[in-house]
Amino acid sequence: MGVPIERLTAAPGVTDPEPFAGPDHPMRKLTRAVAFDGEWTPDRAAKVSALFDGMAAEWAARLHSSKLAPVIDALDRGGVARGGRWLELGSGTGAGTSVLAEQFEAVIALDLSRQMLLHAPGHLAPRVQGDASSLPFAAGTFRGVLILNMLLFPAEVTRVLAPDGVVVWVNSLGDQTPIHLPVEEVLEVFGPGWTARTADAGTGFWATLRRDVLR
Repeated sequence: MGVPIERLTAAPGVTDPEPFAGPDHPMRKLTRAVAFDGEWTPDRAAKVSALFDGMAAEWAARLHSSKLAPVIDALDRGGVARGGRWLELGSGTGAGTSVLAEQFEAVIALDLSRQMLLHAPGHLAPRVQGDASSLPFAAGTFRGVLILNMLLFPAEVTRVLAPDGVVVWVNSLGDQTPIHLPVEEVLEVFGPGWTARTADAGTGFWATLRRDVLR
């Protein structure tokens, strides 16, 4: 049996990303180590937090139109139901939060970096500083979880997701995204019983993932 992935046609206006982060990029290696092996320690968390603290002002000053294209397309064509509470992990300076806030009434934005959160618009959603390896939410709290260019902690995402919920995984620069996993590997780390729908959009791609036993 093949991998349960539904591949849609690319969204209009797709372009190839500029070369940026290849397979040897340090964040690429960390992404795989965290997703597949759970290699996340307080020391690594502190280093990643400091790294993104230092980039917060620059990120807040930039317009992320190409970064948002896959998020918008995922919510449009990814089979995402409206309603319910949503969580954005690695929300940064609020690019993805701005899209969620337009379509859902209840959104929470979580990031490890305090400076990223301080540079994000406060009116879009409640901002929570936290570590996605140990989320401060009860099981089954969220109807949807957006993970935009963010490390993947599959066990915690699964725990806080409602049984009929959806995970939206986005790499805005495709395989040039520093924090990158292809959809096949995202499904692999979530384990058996999940299916995905995916498409290219903007300069990257998106995937929506669900527990297939409830579809």
